[in-house]
Amino acid sequence: MAMVIVYNSESFYVVEYPSEHGFEVVDKHARRGTFLTGDLAERFRCSMQSVINVSPSEEDVDDFLGELEALMTQRVAFH
Repeated sequence: MAMVIVYNSESFYVVEYPSEHGFEVVDKHARRGTFLTGDLAERFRCSMQSVINVSPSEEDVDDFLGELEALMTQRVAFH
């Protein structure tokens, strides 16, 4: 399964899985994440692109991703 790292900061990690038409979003501090597919993944792609197009700071992108907190319900274990 191919994956593309879209974003990686001290706080968040975003990976696109093109073959699955989805995105994995992980909050590293909360150790929680979510997998977005379908229409939600497409809306996320458009929103993320809008954020990136304005040359944001890392803090701006992290703030945007933090808005997804309610969706990040899956516990994540780091190895």
